[in-house]
Amino acid sequence: MRVQTFFKLGRTALPVAFGAAVISNNFDLGSLGIVRFGRAAATVLKIGVDYKLLFRKYDTSHPEYADAVHELHLKSATSLRTMCCKNGGAFIKVGQHLGSLEYLLPIEYVQTMKVLHDKAPQSDLEDLKTVVFEDLGEQVDDLFLEFDPEPLGAASLAQVHKARLRDGRLVAVKIQHPKVKAHSHVDIRTMEFLVHAVNWAFPNFNYVWLAEETKKNLPVELDFVNEGQNCERLGEMLSKFEFLKVPKVIWEHSSDRVLTMEFCEGGKVDDLQYMEDHNISVNQVTERLGKLYSEMIFVQGYVHCDPHPGNVLVRKGKSGPEIILLDHGLYQTLTDDFRVEYSKMWMSMINADVEGMKQHATALNVGDLFGLFACMLSARSWDALLAGIDKHEFTVEEKNEIRTNVGNYLVEISAILGRVPRQMLLLLKTNDVLRGIESALNSRPSSTSFINMSRCCIKAVTDWEMLSCSSWGCYFRLKLHQQLQLARISMYSVYLWLISLPLFSKRKSLHS
Repeated sequence: MRVQTFFKLGRTALPVAFGAAVISNNFDLGSLGIVRFGRAAATVLKIGVDYKLLFRKYDTSHPEYADAVHELHLKSATSLRTMCCKNGGAFIKVGQHLGSLEYLLPIEYVQTMKVLHDKAPQSDLEDLKTVVFEDLGEQVDDLFLEFDPEPLGAASLAQVHKARLRDGRLVAVKIQHPKVKAHSHVDIRTMEFLVHAVNWAFPNFNYVWLAEETKKNLPVELDFVNEGQNCERLGEMLSKFEFLKVPKVIWEHSSDRVLTMEFCEGGKVDDLQYMEDHNISVNQVTERLGKLYSEMIFVQGYVHCDPHPGNVLVRKGKSGPEIILLDHGLYQTLTDDFRVEYSKMWMSMINADVEGMKQHATALNVGDLFGLFACMLSARSWDALLAGIDKHEFTVEEKNEIRTNVGNYLVEISAILGRVPRQMLLLLKTNDVLRGIESALNSRPSSTSFINMSRCCIKAVTDWEMLSCSSWGCYFRLKLHQQLQLARISMYSVYLWLISLPLFSKRKSLHS
């Protein structure tokens, strides 16, 4: 009798619960957690089966293997992107992350996912106005004199609208998509389940770290108060760089889901036409961006980790280009031990010091894969690293070689990503995004860029060593050593400047 009663209650309760869920989601079935989970699971299962069938059909030595893998990569990446767009929010964020890993994933996935940076779905304007009212307690029309209904940009978690405050100030209003925060918990659990399932089916491809990083970072990115605080902290930390601009936060019109900031005019950092029209030096932009990130990574240990072109603007300033950094939601704080080892690793790579690379890669838990790890960090071939990356020009042949090797070493790359300290994962993404900007500007890091990086690495390492000094003699000895190293680098930079002068260039061409 009790069993019959239970089933009767179940037949009644389940439809009621389902109906309530549908109503609470504004009759949008696609936004239900179970639907998004099912959609993601079906997509991943289909992709997994396709790869299993391919690997069973072709051996890696088969003449048709390369073409078959290429076609399947494209097909699978497109399916994955479609699923991310339908599920939205956290899924788009992960898709954008994959689209940033140009030297760590097959190019088919990178190019397919990269589209998500510019084509994230938009929210309905009335839904966004509801978010503003719920968080700030006032209607949009009461808060702003003007509010542009067309967004400046739509991202995975929010979209930005240009507006004018009642006092006449132009602002950019970042408003969180209404359902992102509510869906985030289920979406993260879905990703965790799926990446563990993929790891079980394909033990050599371990991307569990992707779900772990999303689980850690997404709640932070959904907190716009935290983003505003990051913005202010970075502005104070890098105030010595007069060419850097971070927008001022308008706190009285900001909350967890609404961030109102000073509106900053500028062109996207990868917009060559904008730079040409405004007489902005591309090489100076690359050099200054490199200075900012070298200071953040090696010296400060506090890194803006989402520098894709939509978040980095440039404009003409009094003393060259100004760089405007937007979207301060995703930061990585580096421990001192990690920061110093990472600095030493880069110094070894710049100096073509193989033993140094091996030693510091081992300290970063990479061990016998130190050569591949160095190539991943620098996005250069092993031959280029041995020749000196500040002296060996980057060529199209080398670029093609690297892209081929990414496909050939997927298992080893996956192993490295599973071994390295978690702090390294966002740095790898940041490095790849910055290199993507350089590629769009047709500007690879020059000797000057490596000189700036070397200065920051030397400062990071010797400042850290000075902290352990127990006597003034130790301190002054290390300080002198630091200054001598920096002086040598300065002399080398003067030498590079001299040989670049027309007189020296002419003599060189005559002798050749």
